Amino acid sequence: MQEPVTSALAWIPLLPLLGFLVLVTAPLFSRRELPERLIAAIGAGSVGLAALLTAVVAFSVFRADASAVLQASMWQWLSVGTLQLGMDFRVDWLTLVMLLVITGVGFLIHLYSAGYMRGEADYRRYFAYLNLFVCAMLLLVLADNLVLLYLGWEGVGLCSYLLIGYWYRDPANGAAARKAFIVTRVGDTAMAIGLFLLFREFATLNIRELLAATSGATLNDPTITLAALLLLGGAVGKSAQLPLQTWLPDAMAGPTPVSALIHAATMVTAGVYLIARMHPLFALSETAMSAVAVVGALTLLLAGCSALVQSDIKRVLAYSTISQIGYMFLALGVGAWSGAIFHLMTHAFFKALLFLAAGSVILSLHHEQNIFAMGGLRRKIPFTFICFAIGCACLAALPLTSGFYSKDQILLSAWSYYHGFSGIWLAGILGALITGVYSFRLLFLVFFGSEGSASAHCEDANNRAMTVPLAVLAALALLGGLLAPPLQAVFGPEQAAHPATWVEAIAVAMPIAGLAIAWWQFRRRRPVERASALQRFLFGGWGFDWLYDRLLVRPFVLLARINRNDLVDVFYKGTAALSRLLSLLLSSSQNGQVRWYMTTLVAGSILFLALLVAL
Repeated sequence: MQEPVTSALAWIPLLPLLGFLVLVTAPLFSRRELPERLIAAIGAGSVGLAALLTAVVAFSVFRADASAVLQASMWQWLSVGTLQLGMDFRVDWLTLVMLLVITGVGFLIHLYSAGYMRGEADYRRYFAYLNLFVCAMLLLVLADNLVLLYLGWEGVGLCSYLLIGYWYRDPANGAAARKAFIVTRVGDTAMAIGLFLLFREFATLNIRELLAATSGATLNDPTITLAALLLLGGAVGKSAQLPLQTWLPDAMAGPTPVSALIHAATMVTAGVYLIARMHPLFALSETAMSAVAVVGALTLLLAGCSALVQSDIKRVLAYSTISQIGYMFLALGVGAWSGAIFHLMTHAFFKALLFLAAGSVILSLHHEQNIFAMGGLRRKIPFTFICFAIGCACLAALPLTSGFYSKDQILLSAWSYYHGFSGIWLAGILGALITGVYSFRLLFLVFFGSEGSASAHCEDANNRAMTVPLAVLAALALLGGLLAPPLQAVFGPEQAAHPATWVEAIAVAMPIAGLAIAWWQFRRRRPVERASALQRFLFGGWGFDWLYDRLLVRPFVLLARINRNDLVDVFYKGTAALSRLLSLLLSSSQNGQVRWYMTTLVAGSILFLALLVAL
């Protein structure tokens, strides 16, 4: 049974790639633009077929045997000295979870996009970019070696750039796309150096061979620690964690379905997948593990506080994404590998739901995104309200929602890992309270209270292509907690968490307390003429953009202005001018007169003899 399934693995990333190629090359075969329905059918259909193939793999192989591993070798890709790498795929339960999220949630977002983007001038280009992204993301998670993984890694970065700047005629969108591309390049460079280091030390970049080679290393080996920290640098950039988190809020310049797919459900979780895939390497370094946990804890608090004061509906969700990925990093840092991937899965469900519901709100309000111009929308768009409320409940991790099960597992693992109270656990608990506050603050401001200036012009923009994905994602967000993947075969048995009852009670109480605080603030809300200094500080993302602008951007611009006349090239231009002058002087001696040549020859001979006598 496994043989035909294994041979079908290549079609999972190939189908979206074929969809991309068809959409890109269509103008070569037809003078007329393709109909929107055909474009949507190609774009969504290719991803839907990939999702169907993934489901076949899951039910035919992994349902009966959680420890199953599928491998498929396509062809020899690289052969340079001792570096022998193939286009090889490997699927275990970790890969399968990622495949199901990418293709399943990706298909629903493609379907939603068919309705949301209707009437856009570049409809075909939009779906071509989405398909290319899905192909690159699938390649990343299927890869059996780190070079192939890196190819997919860079591919999703390229697609992110293209989709953030989709409306490129607006200079602000182009600036946001460039910012995302450049900031993530910092992390990608660190990751590349880490790959060079691993290859130099272990002479392989095949993931299985590499992990086998490092298994005999001593705990806290400096080389292992350095390699793990460099890989962490790549994960920090791609997953928008501290200190490279500044690109994600600005990435909301792209279409809302793009935010749902790339910047909530899939691409930004690539860093989490990388660390989980290389978890034996990280487990060998206490320094690297602590760094992962601290980065996650600080990020979830910083981003959560910024989400409390945002006024743009999409930027609230953007900061919440950064914060929730911080929880995943915290889980990885305390060895809760399964908890991190479980939260990755549930987060994909409820955050995609929130972004798509937000897209419906924005479209219904004629592209208004200021939450203070909204209010009272639950009566005008009730279906969107129900979906958004479910998403907020899951994000806040209210009991019995999917977010509760995964986040509760992370918090209990943090308590167990440090054998009691710790700063990491406290950060997670405080983050749970903050998440409850900003989640329900958003819900109350948008859907409750009196109508705002934009609400009066609200028209329900949902169509069938948009409502079906919302309904499916709402069901997954509510029931996803029952779908905890059996990852013990990948990560092995993890430390059981059995804290005192009061510890778990605190974890359960924090989201409810956050809801109560948000309701209290909403009820006593008074118009504020001017934001406080603290609010402005948090609104600006803790001043990281300001800091980077003065430390990096402005000095670079200053050097560029100083060198506007190419002062650096003066040396090279001077060398060229001197060469031309010497050439002119020498060429003038070639005048064709024999007397001049004889005189020069005699003078040179006399000078040469004089030098011999002198020496």
